[in-house]
Amino acid sequence: MKKIELKNVSKIYNGTVKALNNVSFSINQGEFIAVMGQSGSGKSTFLQIAGLLDKCTSGEIIINGENVSSFDNNKLANVRMKTLGFVFQAFHLNRHLRLYENIMVPMLINNEYKTKADMENKAQELIELVGLSHRKKHYPGQLSGGEQQRVAIARALANNPDFILADEPTGNLDSENELMIFEELRKLADSGKGVLVVSHNDAVTQYADKIYIMKDGVLKEKNEE
Repeated sequence: MKKIELKNVSKIYNGTVKALNNVSFSINQGEFIAVMGQSGSGKSTFLQIAGLLDKCTSGEIIINGENVSSFDNNKLANVRMKTLGFVFQAFHLNRHLRLYENIMVPMLINNEYKTKADMENKAQELIELVGLSHRKKHYPGQLSGGEQQRVAIARALANNPDFILADEPTGNLDSENELMIFEELRKLADSGKGVLVVSHNDAVTQYADKIYIMKDGVLKEKNEE
């Protein structure tokens, strides 16, 4: 089974600030795991390291059985492209591109897509998956926040990753759209994706298989506290 593992991971900034303190963690495909904690607890740093967007000070990161801790930036980028999809609080959609074009952006660095038609077909499939095919030619500014986040989820799936990592994905949404996004992420886990969500929103607990709490850089499963 495909898996992300962190073994005894610490992250120290400026030689003294310990953002992560000896964290060990794993997530399998098909699991929905939520990591909760107050601002400044270390949870976003944890997600960035698990997603290979930042490097740990010590410890090991193992992706699908391969220790990537010593990989250079090019190798890490290749692992991210093939294995990981990201969803962020601020959507990060290009306002000058139509929705289907935003979804196509990650495909541009993936040589598995041979033609523009291949990319457009995949974008159409993904925009249908998140229920927005009727809006595919709209621009982000013409959509609600919830709809923009659904496009961001579709974009995260562009290269068929094993895992989706979401950093406060409902932070800019109202309560109705919060639940809609968590439901979309739950569906992805049920379809076989590993879903790791960092959030301070208690609503995520209704959807997660496991809940972890981050406090002062220490991560514990909720039932172990």
